[in-house]
Amino acid sequence: MILWLRSLAFYFFLFTTVSIYASVIVLVIPFTNVHTRYNIGVSWCRLALKALTLLCGIRFQIEGFSNIPQNSHKPLIILGKHQSAWETIAYPSIFPRQLCFVFKRELFFLPFFGWALASLKMIHINRGDRDKARAKVTLQGERTLARGEWIVIYPEGTRTPRGSFKSYRKGGVRLAISAHSDILPVAQNSGAVWPRNTVLKRPGLITISIGPVITVAGKTEDELQAELESWMEAEMHRLDPEAYMH
Repeated sequence: MILWLRSLAFYFFLFTTVSIYASVIVLVIPFTNVHTRYNIGVSWCRLALKALTLLCGIRFQIEGFSNIPQNSHKPLIILGKHQSAWETIAYPSIFPRQLCFVFKRELFFLPFFGWALASLKMIHINRGDRDKARAKVTLQGERTLARGEWIVIYPEGTRTPRGSFKSYRKGGVRLAISAHSDILPVAQNSGAVWPRNTVLKRPGLITISIGPVITVAGKTEDELQAELESWMEAEMHRLDPEAYMH
């Protein structure tokens, strides 16, 4: 019962604060640029992570932080494991450059949050039309990388249950090849404390592991995909061995 009450308190905080911050972002659109509005969003993400610790007892630690390219203007695509909403909140708080997420367009329909998200000019796709989605990710992705932003793509396409495997889509590596961009693989065991499709949050420690940069030079699409999957799945088994015992 206590876990449910703490989880509900967190969601009340989350919905209240996202409404406030999103409203601020929408109101300042005529007077600000995308970078300023993005930073307002980052401040909310950091506040949400603190509330998650205080209300639900969920903490996190980072491994491989030194693998993040520093002081580099080279394009970078972050390809991450996706088990919960936690990583969408944590990534902007962790990575030092402005991030552009590739996400389903249905998020625009969410009150407040969707309106603010629309002002950040990220890459939204219609998952029902995969051909158009691929073309859009490639075109807008190259433009985004040229602006100096880093792109975040979840290669599984959606949140996956803890301990499961879903075939990785190739949009991320395909964009990396076309844009001559390095890939930064990221894994985290967020599903252990923030399960998908449930309100309940369990206290615990999330470990986010940032892998070595994967270079695209001289590699085929299939080779890059195999290298990404190999590191990501091996890392998930290391971070959350209990989830793979069955």
